[in-house]
Amino acid sequence: MARVRFTANLERHVAAPTAEVAGETVCAALETVFQANPLLRGYVVDERGALRKHMLIFINGEQIADREKLSDKVGPTDEIFVLQALSGG
Repeated sequence: MARVRFTANLERHVAAPTAEVAGETVCAALETVFQANPLLRGYVVDERGALRKHMLIFINGEQIADREKLSDKVGPTDEIFVLQALSGG
């Protein structure tokens, strides 16, 4: 199963524990996480299911290509890392 991890910064707002999930795409993997933790959904994706502007997702250290449908493929040993993009000076 793929492992989904969230940045500690996101934990300041909502519980976001690491999860082992099945799913062939980022969308399917995250949907499993959101079913167990519905409050997390609103921080990560918008009402259309697209990744929010201030969020980033990486699979094995590489940023996903599809921010709209989250259709990037996920393998059973992959690590998905979800983080908030930070800005400032």
